[in-house]
Amino acid sequence: MVMKLPEDFVYLKEINPNIIADLQFLLHENFVGSRIKGYHSNEVILTRPAAEALSKAQEQCEIDGYSLVVYDAYRPLKAVNFITEWIKDPYDDFQKKKYYPNISKHDIFELGFFSKKSGHSRGSTVDITIIKLGNHVKRSRWFSRKLLNDKEILYRDDDTIDMGTGYNLLDKASYHNSKLVSHEYVERRSYLKKIMNLHGFYDYHDEWWHYTLVDEPFPNSYFDFNVEI
Repeated sequence: MVMKLPEDFVYLKEINPNIIADLQFLLHENFVGSRIKGYHSNEVILTRPAAEALSKAQEQCEIDGYSLVVYDAYRPLKAVNFITEWIKDPYDDFQKKKYYPNISKHDIFELGFFSKKSGHSRGSTVDITIIKLGNHVKRSRWFSRKLLNDKEILYRDDDTIDMGTGYNLLDKASYHNSKLVSHEYVERRSYLKKIMNLHGFYDYHDEWWHYTLVDEPFPNSYFDFNVEI
């Protein structure tokens, strides 16, 4: 039996089944290193307006030979609180090398990489990338990459289009117009940004993957139902 969602929320696959779901907080491969509280199924949940707008963006991507991949969408409050407590724990730096090698975990809030009240909980924000049409997201492979300031990061290759940094690398290299990655990566980020802006989403400067619907229906409401079917 499919869970009854709150009014004006939908499963993205019901609007457009071609968009690939790869929810990272359902897996252990994320900056916490464990499944995040509230995630029980690889189901992208969004407000209906956000899902319909994302479907239009997908149609344009397909014309250009790509598909959207969603890493996160609606995020319950319990998940935000779970991550907040992890950030406050100074002893758990298990994933530092992969996800925040050049910053202190203590500074994640101040640097704008995470908020104690996340827009994801309003249901109209997505973390996304693109992949060549017909390809599938693969199990991650990690390899070292040198930034233009000579610092090294670990790049996560999951067969999506290479944006210079992997999803949720908490680093200035992940800024949309970062000077720490080469121009080809900035151009790819700009392509995604153009598609999303054209279809009603605004970007977040610090994270090339993060977009929010301009006319979101619940700008002041934060939800806490689970991500499940």
